[in-house]
Amino acid sequence: MSAPTSTQGSSTASPTSGDTTASVSATASDETSPETSTSSDSSDSSDSEGSSSDGRPPATFHNPLNESHGSDPWMLYHEGEYYLAATTWGTTLSMKHGATIAELQAAEPEVLWDGELDAPSRCCNMWAPEFHLLDGPNGLRWYMYYTAGDGNDLGTQRSHVLESEGTDPMGPYHFAGTLYPGMWAIDGSILEHDEQRYFLFSSGWGGLQSVLIAPMSNPWTISGERVPITTPTLPWEQEGDFPVNEGPEPLIHDGRTFVVFSASHCASPGYKLGLAELTGSDPLDPGDWTTYPDPVFEQVDGVYGPAHNGFFMSPDGTENWIVYHANDDPGAGCWVWRTSRIQPFGWSDAGLPDFGAPLPLSSELVVPSGE
Repeated sequence: MSAPTSTQGSSTASPTSGDTTASVSATASDETSPETSTSSDSSDSSDSEGSSSDGRPPATFHNPLNESHGSDPWMLYHEGEYYLAATTWGTTLSMKHGATIAELQAAEPEVLWDGELDAPSRCCNMWAPEFHLLDGPNGLRWYMYYTAGDGNDLGTQRSHVLESEGTDPMGPYHFAGTLYPGMWAIDGSILEHDEQRYFLFSSGWGGLQSVLIAPMSNPWTISGERVPITTPTLPWEQEGDFPVNEGPEPLIHDGRTFVVFSASHCASPGYKLGLAELTGSDPLDPGDWTTYPDPVFEQVDGVYGPAHNGFFMSPDGTENWIVYHANDDPGAGCWVWRTSRIQPFGWSDAGLPDFGAPLPLSSELVVPSGE
């Protein structure tokens, strides 16, 4: 999420090399749990077929998954339930869960962390929560990555992480650390590559809000220099108040490593998704990353600012789904009116993610396969 005052298409477009990119040597060797893996090798279909064990027609639903406070959503299916978290804009981190999409939509968010009981420097303006099941120093634990600051100055926003006491995504959690204590850093996520772990995030680089990467020695500690993956140099990345690349999300398919990112200012209806790919072998070498020249997911009539996404697999592991936020009104901006939405996606003949167009809220979708 862009700081309001701070320091996105064709999915088959040909790549152009030469944009700033990333290089990092991680020291961690822990593996991401299969439930939270961003690998999508099990599916090449963009259609959600659904299924019913008793032969009845599959259930359907309409977006959104919440009526407000749906910015920057992160969603997973884990051990029989969907889990969804989103930006609260306040002093809490919350999550809701349900065994079906209908149950998830009806569920009330539960508070997992209260910033008013934490240090004042990270009490407020809680953004972009992501929860990852990682094998860390304390065994298999959930790690909640989020952005927060002191509530008075958006320049104090930092990337923080909580660690669960056990293996329940609903916690309880304790504070584990701040990834970059002395630097504005937002929208953290995790990339696993060749048994090494990297921290993806957004911060300043050369005067532009960019997507950066750095190695990690454990789920809460940076172990090397940060480098850029993408910088907002193209016109479609510069709509709104100022140029932005943020909200990086890894996506692995058929041995290829992609990072999907949000581009342009978050208050603009032109907030959208772009795509970078690790076309070399070293995530720490900026020259090994290629940014595609066109956005891969952007506004259509009635759906504005569709971006800041995550990915999850259907319950049976056969379908790829994207979760993202969007506005119904082009003037609604970067605020609580954005809602969380999901839809299936597939892959082009060139092996690139094909997200299609964001669907209007009137669209009836079949629930994820295996529900």
